[in-house]
Amino acid sequence: MSKQVNSSALFLGSCLALITTGLTFSIRAGILPQLGKSFDLSAEQLGFINSMWFLGFPISMILGGLFYYKVGPANIMRIAFISHTVGIILTIFATGYTSLLVSTLFIGFGNGCTEAACNPLIADLYSGKKMDKMLNRFHMWFPGGIVLGSLISKFMTDFGASWQTQMWVIMVPTILYAIIFWGKAFPEPKQEAAASISNNFKAMFSPIFIFLFCCMALTAISEFGPQQWVGIIMADSGASPMLILALVTGVMAVGRFFAGSVIKVLGQTGVLLFSAIFATIGIYLFSVVTGGMAYVAAIFFAIGVCYFWPTMIATTAQRVPLSGALGMSIIGGVGMFSTSIFQPIIGRWIDKSKEAVVASGQAVGNIDLAVGQATLAKLAIFPGILIVLFILFYFWQKRTYKPDTYAEESAVETA
Repeated sequence: MSKQVNSSALFLGSCLALITTGLTFSIRAGILPQLGKSFDLSAEQLGFINSMWFLGFPISMILGGLFYYKVGPANIMRIAFISHTVGIILTIFATGYTSLLVSTLFIGFGNGCTEAACNPLIADLYSGKKMDKMLNRFHMWFPGGIVLGSLISKFMTDFGASWQTQMWVIMVPTILYAIIFWGKAFPEPKQEAAASISNNFKAMFSPIFIFLFCCMALTAISEFGPQQWVGIIMADSGASPMLILALVTGVMAVGRFFAGSVIKVLGQTGVLLFSAIFATIGIYLFSVVTGGMAYVAAIFFAIGVCYFWPTMIATTAQRVPLSGALGMSIIGGVGMFSTSIFQPIIGRWIDKSKEAVVASGQAVGNIDLAVGQATLAKLAIFPGILIVLFILFYFWQKRTYKPDTYAEESAVETA
């Protein structure tokens, strides 16, 4: 006799796995200055280390999407546990630049496995508006994990804890999600056709999927670019970088918890346009304000990027359903891949801007602040482009999308 699907337990395990992802993001952002000093690394080298987090992510997401229906989410999450554990331990015992690259790649691979398994898992557990709500509540725990990690990193750094000790903290949710998933039954796909790789590829050549694919690259760098570099870019702004990160991700977590109501009012396309406008305002404000106003900029930025990732995944699942787990993984993968590409570029912007200011001989009160704000001004271009794209998407979908296909009930009841 087959086991019943315990959707509550599966959802809880998924959230703990995403908390692990959030901790790897924020604690690594918090220890980035310490890594630079300990191993004498330039900003560009730190950028390449960051890029491994974002590179491992899409590799495992795409592989997980390709083999999701053959391997199953349970096995993908076992791989996630092994990758997280190996990556954390290798980071703790790193001896230099190369070992940090390898360890960060393992961590990114584990994070991608989490997304590859849990996004389609939740899409199969729930449907319609409830799927939108639960995907946002699941993704709430990425910023939730970042809040926890930011506060933990700041507290431990202020009290002189080593960066190695901070990395050990990430093992706690890693072990917990492995325990919760152990021995659980997982749901079958809602549409059998979605389990066909050939159907997935056909669906991914549709105009709407190609459009979402391109937009995801921009939404991801708009969200992760400023956040991953907050410790260095905002260090001399007169505000605490880790408190800014905690504030941003705290607002994001709250916003995602109430995503169901927001999407009900604005719709998926309206939420994406709204997000692009606020993200542009937030990043621009970061580039011109200092002191306490940086926290105001953080709120605008958080409201902007809050719904980007989960709404892009839900829009793919809802409007291109035959793309299946592979489609969701490809969308998430391109977001992380684009962010991976831009990490060393952002680091190079910082290095080159600093060199240019020093070479000019101009009297600059705070070089690091000037360089950080110039970098943020460049990053504001990405959500600015999205405003135009999502205006077009809003009217395109208003004319062609039939909302009556939007199912309301959960596909799988809690056991």
